[in-house]
Amino acid sequence: MAPSFSALLQAAVPPHPLADGPARWFPVLILLPLLGAVVNGAVALARRPSSARHPLVTLVGPGVLAAAFAYAVQLFAAMRAAGDRLTAPFIVGADVPWIRAGGLSLSLALQLDQLSVLMVLVITGVGTLIHVYSVGYMRDDPGYARYFAYLNLFVACMLVLVLGASYPLLFVGWEGVGLASYLLIGFWFTDLANARAGQKAFIVNRIGDAGFLAAMAVMWAATGALDFAGVQEGLGSRAGDGVVSAVALLLLLACAGKSAQLPLYVWLPDAMAGPTPVSALIHAATMVTAGVYLVARSAALFAAAPAASLAVAAVGALTALFAATVALRQWDIKRVLAYSTVSQLGYMFIGVGVGAYTAGVFHLVTHAFFKALLFLGAGSVIHAMHHAYHAAHREDDPQDLRNMGGLVRHLPVTAAMMLVATLAIAGVPPLAGFFSKDEILAAVVARSHGTPLADASLLGIPGSTVLLAIYAVGILTAFLTAAYMTRMLVYAFFGANRSGEDASAALHEVAPVMTAPVVALGALSIAGGWLNLPALLPLGPVGLLDGWLGPVTGAASRKLGGDGHLAHNTEVILVGVAVTVAVLGMVMGAWRARGPLLPKALAPEDRSLLARAYDVDAWLDRLVVGPVRRLAERGLAAGVERALDEGASAAGRALVRGARGIGARLQDGDVGRYSWWLAGGAVALVALLVAR
Repeated sequence: MAPSFSALLQAAVPPHPLADGPARWFPVLILLPLLGAVVNGAVALARRPSSARHPLVTLVGPGVLAAAFAYAVQLFAAMRAAGDRLTAPFIVGADVPWIRAGGLSLSLALQLDQLSVLMVLVITGVGTLIHVYSVGYMRDDPGYARYFAYLNLFVACMLVLVLGASYPLLFVGWEGVGLASYLLIGFWFTDLANARAGQKAFIVNRIGDAGFLAAMAVMWAATGALDFAGVQEGLGSRAGDGVVSAVALLLLLACAGKSAQLPLYVWLPDAMAGPTPVSALIHAATMVTAGVYLVARSAALFAAAPAASLAVAAVGALTALFAATVALRQWDIKRVLAYSTVSQLGYMFIGVGVGAYTAGVFHLVTHAFFKALLFLGAGSVIHAMHHAYHAAHREDDPQDLRNMGGLVRHLPVTAAMMLVATLAIAGVPPLAGFFSKDEILAAVVARSHGTPLADASLLGIPGSTVLLAIYAVGILTAFLTAAYMTRMLVYAFFGANRSGEDASAALHEVAPVMTAPVVALGALSIAGGWLNLPALLPLGPVGLLDGWLGPVTGAASRKLGGDGHLAHNTEVILVGVAVTVAVLGMVMGAWRARGPLLPKALAPEDRSLLARAYDVDAWLDRLVVGPVRRLAERGLAAGVERALDEGASAAGRALVRGARGIGARLQDGDVGRYSWWLAGGAVALVALLVAR
């Protein structure tokens, strides 16, 4: 029997360039940390909480991440070798059914393309360094095995997020990192403040998640599809359509929750309650970058909605400035860095909002390097201060800048690396942050005239005016960033030591297992900017990242922002302004930090508006949390129980009590046990996907 025409046509289609190489097993990337979570979780459940750390955990926890990173490097090499033939994502699992409901049919499809492999390299590479650092930082903690189980689970969920080939599968990873962050932020849950910080992160993120769910509902109603290709084909061509704008704005709400933008940023400063390496992982390589990734992944949608893209950039600019002002008067070293993260995320949103998707992702990558370095460096300081106070039999705050000073004499390696990170985030050339931040600001100016963004409007304000205002805010924020980071550096490492003679005698550099990752991140913070050198500074290969991400975001970037080129003289002026602002900011920060400073115990309470972060949390508690709690306690709960008791028959009341008892046993609040079931089920699903 002769083959059909369709069969001949299908046979004529060349196989994907990655089909016969190591990429055909890429779901293993998710399986490795999931297996680590299951193994470490089993150790945590089998051993008493007071037991010493288990060598298996030390091997498996960082080991699965190192293996995943090594495999990711192989994938990247294979994709580089494919070159120009790599014009479409490589998808596996399209034949594995997942959801069948009415007209909705979804598979467990995962995809590998230039954007996803870049994210995988950052997640697994920086994640490996953080896991290695954690071996030293958490070595004396009784929850050592539980910690690594949660950390592995966190990375696995983030990999699902960036490798999923549909919005619902991305959402599974999105919710997974939300669960893992709850577990890690509230890791020391016996302290009520830590438990509440985890709850706050979980609840605030649910607001953004509602936007994500609503966006998927509109996508499905408008296109009948929820996979990336189907949605972008159905909506990407409908420029100016109200449906596209609605989807983009709902996705912006989702991103504001996960990536801590105004007004949903409030959970991130409190997330400092978790162990410091957790802060490094959340802030640098995983959860908070998910919103930036979502906008870049949905570039075709945002390019078709210029007004919504302007909103993304405007929210980013306002967030960047707001958080930078708050960071100026924080005394807890981790809260300085937390508000810094919120501010730098604002820069990333400016980049992806103006259609400079490569610039936004570039800053995501460089920020992963220097922000992980800053948090791990801060962790080394806190670790050293804690042990020094313990040796001196004192209980002073090891995280307060007012208790530090002069640490360069005791922690010279940490001090040198923190200086590198400060120069990088301040935007001093030739460090990584200079190149990525300058590229974002230049893109804003380039798109301020003769582009769909400039021709659009936001709340009646012309787009060109909005873009110039965003540039001005970006420059001011760059000045403030250099100022507050220099202030932190000077207070911590220079001047007289304020920890007391008894404690300072016990201060010393941390163990090599902690300093080695810090030094590695220092090298990346220096050289990371070479990933995308501008033509203005041809110090090496120009625009590597532009060429790499072009097949994924290039068309959308050109559609929204035109060619985005500036005259040579204009570029020189913009670079000069950026460098001058960075230097002036550092000078201002050093000048403000001059002179003596009292230790925290002797210093008067700082009641300035900036130290109180504009009282946003107090106002939210007064206007939102309090009324909702009173409604739940006095209205709904009491009213429902009274209605059941008074209106139901004896059999009905017995049925309600029985259902309540079953629910109480199944939903006992042990989120740790839920996570083991989640990880086990996910391992089974991914194993099925790999086997097929």
